[in-house]
Amino acid sequence: MIEELENRAKVNYDRESDAMYIFIKEGIEEDFIEVADGIRIELNEKEEVIGIEILNASKIFKALLKNEKDK
Repeated sequence: MIEELENRAKVNYDRESDAMYIFIKEGIEEDFIEVADGIRIELNEKEEVIGIEILNASKIFKALLKNEKDK
């Protein structure tokens, strides 16, 4: 499954809104699940994952990178 996602996923980052979007599958968003503050899993009408939206992406990734450096 991970290999399939790697082949299909596309990433878009918008500096102005500091939002990152990971496209998984074509489709129209019908619903979403907020898995953490500012991180949403978007679902189509069949409740399949079509994308992941990360708000305040630079702050989230900066914190993640800092944690990796500390290990």
